[in-house]
Amino acid sequence: MGIGVSIFFITLGAILKFAIEPDVLGDTVHIDVIGVIFMVVGGVGLLLSIVFASRRGQTSDNHLMEHENKPEA
Repeated sequence: MGIGVSIFFITLGAILKFAIEPDVLGDTVHIDVIGVIFMVVGGVGLLLSIVFASRRGQTSDNHLMEHENKPEA
């Protein structure tokens, strides 16, 4: 999940939680709970995207340094 998709889930969750009346679909579906779930999933996805993006940058720099310092055989 990318950063854009994570922000989309957070936004969608906030809309479902705060902008829509909870009883729109009756008592069987709780829109506000679904909104909270979307916000949590979006937040976790955003954190993981940031962590993996920073790790990805370090890995490519280290690999490039190793490749440049190896003598050709």
